[in-house]
Amino acid sequence: MDWKFLEGLLSGVNKYSTAFGRIWLSVVFVFRVLVFVVAAERVWSDDQGHFDCNTRQPGCTNICYDYYFPISHIRLWALQLIFVTCPTFMVVLHVAYREERERKYKAKHGEETRLYDNPGQKHGGLWWTYLMSLFLKTAFEVTFLYTLHYIYDTFRLPRKVQCDVSPCPNLVDCYIARPTEKTVFTYFMVGASVMCIILNLCEIFYLIV
Repeated sequence: MDWKFLEGLLSGVNKYSTAFGRIWLSVVFVFRVLVFVVAAERVWSDDQGHFDCNTRQPGCTNICYDYYFPISHIRLWALQLIFVTCPTFMVVLHVAYREERERKYKAKHGEETRLYDNPGQKHGGLWWTYLMSLFLKTAFEVTFLYTLHYIYDTFRLPRKVQCDVSPCPNLVDCYIARPTEKTVFTYFMVGASVMCIILNLCEIFYLIV
């Protein structure tokens, strides 16, 4: 995935954001995207290949891995980052719509006239668009945190899991590679997500009050 493209788009949003929005953007890049690209992807790079079960039954290891890891943490976080950043582009599109209206208005009535004092100022419809984007970002963050906890029942990865799913001949022990390191990264990403939720709620309160 081209994270530089995402970074370029979000950087353009920065000039329309409040102070809380700028802090949120910094947290997303420094504590989430950067950690995701530099470290987390490598930790989960060959997760299935290092998932060992004490059986030679063909297909047992693959079935057990799929049973305990229906979706990889790393892919879930990638989806989460995409979903939580997309609502921000609503603001950019709204500002672009205003700027286009402003251009057409000046072309029709002269360069000295103005439809908006500042197309990027958060008043009227743009205020509602910005507020809606915050609610959507918060909803996506909470949904993905709940999904991660629902799938794995915890944020901590165990060292050993037991599996008796067919075609395994009996109850077999399976061992997860680097469970401690993965647990640390999981808690880190969850903590960064919670921080983003708090910043979104602060920004919502700031805009309303």
